Amino acid sequence: MPCFRCGARQTDPGRGASPWRRGVLADHQVLVCPACQAADGWADALDHCPSCGSAALVCRLGDVECRECGHTREAVREEEARPEPVKAAPSASPGLSEEVAAALDRVLGRPPA
Repeated sequence: MPCFRCGARQTDPGRGASPWRRGVLADHQVLVCPACQAADGWADALDHCPSCGSAALVCRLGDVECRECGHTREAVREEEARPEPVKAAPSASPGLSEEVAAALDRVLGRPPA
């Protein structure tokens, strides 16, 4: 799943907690990359808890739950409520197939091609 703001894809995580953050936008789970988290106001675009106002929401099994106060509500299932996909800007980084091949090489201990 890419970053909802810039379209960057997650890479293989290092050890420890992921620097990416989760949020909910139009009742759908989204991710926020570390670069977008550095920008002011990134959390303003996300849905907020109607009970406490927190943006620390997660969407799972058809429910949206606040991680701050525990308030839970049913997610809207309308297709028009789905957030617009982000078009990633063209970059010099390798495509998805090259990233997958590199990850397999690392896991299987093969030398890079």
